[in-house]
Amino acid sequence: MSKANRFEKIVNIKNKKASFEFEFIDTYVCGITLKGTEIKSIRESKVSLTEAFCMFLDGELYVRQMHISPYSMAASYNHVAVRDRKLLLKKKELEKLETKSAEKGLAIIPVRIFINDRGLAKMEIALARGKKIHDKRQDLKEKDAKRELQRMAFD
Repeated sequence: MSKANRFEKIVNIKNKKASFEFEFIDTYVCGITLKGTEIKSIRESKVSLTEAFCMFLDGELYVRQMHISPYSMAASYNHVAVRDRKLLLKKKELEKLETKSAEKGLAIIPVRIFINDRGLAKMEIALARGKKIHDKRQDLKEKDAKRELQRMAFD
C-alpha cells in the first residue's frame, strides 16, 4: 500500500445512530486536541463515534468514549484508543452549551468528524434531546415511504 493511498483525501466520519436516537436542537463545529498518532488514525478513517458523548469538566468540554484506533505505523509512541479529548470552542459558545445541557433531557452528542480544508480535524457536535419510541417509529415510516417513492420513480 503506497503512502498516497493510505490517507484518504476526504474524511467524513458520521455517527449514524445519533440522528435515530436524538432530535438535534443546535449544532456546533469545534476543534479537538489530539496527539500526533491520533490525527494519522483519523486520516485513515479509523474512528468510532457510536458510544461517544460530551460532558463538561471544570468549565471545559470533553468528548468521552470516542474510539480512535492506534496508528499501525507507530512504534512505541502510540496513543491510548479511548481517552477524554478536549473540544475547542469559543467561551460564549461553551457558556451557552453548559447552561443548556444542564436542562433536563438535553445532551451534547458528537455527530461527525471531518478534516477541514486547512488539514485540521474538526468535530460537529449537537445539543440534542432523546427521542421517544413513537418518534423513532414515525421516522422509520417516513424513511420507508421515501424509499418506496424512489423505487417507483426508477421503475
